[in-house]
Amino acid sequence: NHLKNFGITGPESVAYVGGNGKMNEFQAAMGLCNMKYIDREIGKRKRVVERYRENLKDIAGVTIHQEQKGVTYNYSYFPVLFDGENISRDDISTNLQEHGILARKYFYPTVNSFECYREEYNSNDTPIAKSISEKVLTLPLYADLSLAEVDKICEIIKEEVWRNEGDYFSGRQWHAALSYDNVGF
Repeated sequence: NHLKNFGITGPESVAYVGGNGKMNEFQAAMGLCNMKYIDREIGKRKRVVERYRENLKDIAGVTIHQEQKGVTYNYSYFPVLFDGENISRDDISTNLQEHGILARKYFYPTVNSFECYREEYNSNDTPIAKSISEKVLTLPLYADLSLAEVDKICEIIKEEVWRNEGDYFSGRQWHAALSYDNVGF
């Protein structure tokens, strides 16, 4: 079973070299049938990404990938880099989990630190990859994610950053009166 799931044996553990052999012919046919909806679904995802960008744009220590001109995006993932001095990707992830929100540590662990490669490679030989892998969190993103849910996710992140960093939000006063509990999830 692990071989067809990239060799993944746990949330942060890859013990075997594996592949992605999950799609069968029926699933491929269903995918082709749904191609007529692709632009609409990508548009909905784009709206979600734009809301994340608006909510998280002025937070020191939170880096959002900037879109490049001439590139067409499918908005399949929304990775955020938590690179502030006192901001921990793991703390943000734990706080979101405590609120029932699953965000994924992306590019983590690095491939060269997988159990199946440890004898051959050392993750310390790729310090930039190792550093990035410890700071990236992919926030929930799907076409029917409501903007209210995006706002709740962002408020939880802002509260965690504010608790650790203090007041630095673009020179504006940030209050502890974050009211994400009033948003239905």
